[in-house]
Amino acid sequence: MATAARAGQWQLGALRLPEAWRTSRGEGVLVAVLDTGVNAHHPDLRGAVVPGPDLTGTEGREREAAWGPHGTAMASLIAGRGHGDGRKGGVLGVAPAAAVMSIRVTLENGDPLRGRQRPGWRDALAKGIRYAADHGADVISMSLGGGSGAWEGSAAEEEAVQYAIGKGAVLVASSGNDGQAGNRKNFPAAYPGVIAVGAVDRRLKVTAFSNKQDYVSVVAPGTEIVTADGGDSYVVGDGTSSAAAMVAGIAALIRSAHPGLSPYHVRMAVELGTRKRPADGYSPAYGHGVANALLALREAARLDVPASGAPRPGPYFGAGPAPGSRVPVVTGMVVLAVLMSARVVLRQGGRRREPTT
Repeated sequence: MATAARAGQWQLGALRLPEAWRTSRGEGVLVAVLDTGVNAHHPDLRGAVVPGPDLTGTEGREREAAWGPHGTAMASLIAGRGHGDGRKGGVLGVAPAAAVMSIRVTLENGDPLRGRQRPGWRDALAKGIRYAADHGADVISMSLGGGSGAWEGSAAEEEAVQYAIGKGAVLVASSGNDGQAGNRKNFPAAYPGVIAVGAVDRRLKVTAFSNKQDYVSVVAPGTEIVTADGGDSYVVGDGTSSAAAMVAGIAALIRSAHPGLSPYHVRMAVELGTRKRPADGYSPAYGHGVANALLALREAARLDVPASGAPRPGPYFGAGPAPGSRVPVVTGMVVLAVLMSARVVLRQGGRRREPTT
């Protein structure tokens, strides 16, 4: 079974991971998995899981072994280490040397305890984001959404997102599986600053179920994805959840190789380092293109240069200025300098201090 699981991981080639691993395998990076919980005893995740809190209000009412098939699956795609002879079996994650922190913020679909959760559990995601940021998470992976309130978002969650970005965390979320049933805006993916990820199939075509919205950053493999299951077995599934977990893994590779990059520049590296870029540079279906670990690492290396005096972007950031947009700025500065010099001559040495911003 473990050998078959590895053979089914078509995304390893699509993301060019064997080549990317020559540069980084995610060493020293902590990825917080905000999900249904992670089974740390799965053979592919042994030694990779840092325990975190259960924020669902159901702590102590379930056996840990029954926790989180979905959370375990996502963790395996991020930091699965495989197992067996030479670790050649099982699921290998995008960043197999990274660690994952399990933060339980929701229950599995169909869990009978959903209807008996304690008051306040709806704030679990916001609390989980803040917990992750305060406990050293370099990347926060959120393969969730579509539940109560997910179509409108909340002030508490948006504030938590900006808090985490301010602490230096990179946030990644699934764009949603609502593409054929309303294609509604989905949170947390739609919060400013979050890398929202859609899904493509083996042909690298966007799937019908993947949400097509202007908040989509990139797309990644999301069909026929083999993952660890909640026990010690494996399951094959489709969804933007898997795609988001893989991009969280790419962010971990970047953070490991370039720990000084800001969340803004990590996002830039992911978005610039894509394949099958839309003809116009962006589309609501593909975002900036199909994520690619090797190309993203190359872009990160290009962006990882000594800091200059240029102003840093604020927490609400987008794709950044288009290439060449500095030309009119530089031209304007030259013209301004000439005018200021003339003014100084006319005023016979008079000086005027420009206001600082």
